[in-house]
Order: sequence, then structure tokens, then C-alpha cells
Amino acid sequence: MSLKISGLTKTYKNGVKALDNVNLEIGKGMFGLLGPNGAGKSSLMRTIATLQTPSSGSVTFNDINVLEDKNALRRVLGYLPQEFGVYPNMSAETLLDYFAQLKGITKKDERKKIIKEVLELTNLYDVRSKSVSGYSGGMKQRFGIAQLLLNNPQLIIVDEPTAGLDPAERHRFLNVLREIGANHTVIFSTHIVDDVRELCNEIAILNGGKILFEGTPTSGEELLDGKIWRRTIERAEFDEYNQKHNILSSNFNPDNTLNIRVYSDAQPNETFIQAKPILEDVYFVSLKKDN
Repeated sequence: MSLKISGLTKTYKNGVKALDNVNLEIGKGMFGLLGPNGAGKSSLMRTIATLQTPSSGSVTFNDINVLEDKNALRRVLGYLPQEFGVYPNMSAETLLDYFAQLKGITKKDERKKIIKEVLELTNLYDVRSKSVSGYSGGMKQRFGIAQLLLNNPQLIIVDEPTAGLDPAERHRFLNVLREIGANHTVIFSTHIVDDVRELCNEIAILNGGKILFEGTPTSGEELLDGKIWRRTIERAEFDEYNQKHNILSSNFNPDNTLNIRVYSDAQPNETFIQAKPILEDVYFVSLKKDN
């Protein structure tokens, strides 16, 4: 099971280049596409999902030429966009039955069986009789996963699915994705580094329509070994340190001091302590190198 993206470029009529010669190979399991808002993630997701045509390049999934045979891909695709639908006042079970019929599952017994399976997988079985319009944000996102699983897709695309979810809902949603990632090719687009760290074996960092890093989270961290430094400073010192050093991130302590993390090939000075690289460092270093 393999998705191959070669030389993918998309330039809009207004001259904005949303994708710039993107090359990726994605196998079975969870693949994280990480980047800030406006990086080109949704453009890439929509292109793979056959919702827009690129200016140049190719996309193949197994033996399907995606750009030439869109319907063949759509038959094996599950897609959860950033904004997913307005729901009628119907129960989850009834709505899934309707979607299953639209997807060509004509036998009632077969529909009943797969609806039960997807409701259990997404932890919605106990609220199957409740109207979907009354679901919380996290439940609606899990319902989105339930409906895309009805046709047992081989390729699943989820675009910024945890944005706006509270921590408990986010945790439940990620657990559902983790479960389905074992048997499918899942592309998970997000700007939240923690989501990718928890879920994905392989990642790519995208900004300005370009791939800045591709590999495992561990391989990215190993590239920064010996180059991440930390120290605590007073809040008033931040601007001064930011001008002198390549600050990647900072966070407040209870006493209002700041912990800062700096990228440097050598120890900036004796007040800095070497830190173990984390995925967040890989992300910020990639973005800063691109500027």
C-alpha cells in the first residue's frame, strides 16, 4: 500500500504558489503532515483527494493514477475535511445508514453490521440514537471518521481534525485515529506538534508549499543532537536574548521567568545547558531555516 507524490505544484490564478514541487512517498500506517496555518497542507490534502487539479506533477496510489482516474481513487478514499458538514436532526445510526446507502451498500443486514462496527470503533455506539446535531465537537469529528470508514477505505485523509477540541475530546479522537492507522494508510494534517508526536511513525514538515523535512520524528531529533541549548532568563531579557541567539521556543515558569530553547552548533555561552532535542525543536528549526 503506497501513495507516491511526484513534482506536485499548484499555482492559483492570483499567482500564489500553494504547492512547490512536492515529492513524498507514504506507506501503510499514520503519516503526519505538519505545518503552520497557510503552509499548503489543505491544498495538498485536497489535491490528493481529487478535489482540485495541480498545475503539474503526478499522484499514484497503488496502481491508480489519481489525476487521470479520480473515480478509482474515490472508491478507496475516506476524507475528513477541516470543515465537515451541517447535520440534520437525525440520529447517528439513521444518518450512517443513509450514508451507507449512498456508498452503494444495498443490503440492510450488511449496512447494520458495518454501522455497528464503525460506531464501536469510534466510541459512539452508546450515543447512536442521539441526534448528531447535538454532538460535541469531538463527537462530531469521531462521527466524521465513522462515516468515512463505511466503505472500508484503503487511504484516509484527515485535515486539521483536532483544532478546537478540548484536551479530553482530542485524546479520544487521537485514540480512534491510532486504532484505524494500524490497517490503513492515514495522512494526518495538523499544526499541532503534540498530535504528530503521539501518533505518527513518519512525518513531513511543510511550509510555503515546500517539504522542509521528511523522516521519522526520531531521525529529526537525532539531526539536532548536540545543537539544542536551554537556560532560564528573566522576562525582561527576552528581546535581548532573541537578538543574540536563535531562540526556538520559550515557556513561562511559575515565578514568571522564562525557559528558552536555542539552536546553535556550539554552546552559546557557559550559562546554557545542552538539552535533549524534541520534535518541537525539529519543527521550529525547519521553519526558521526556511525563512
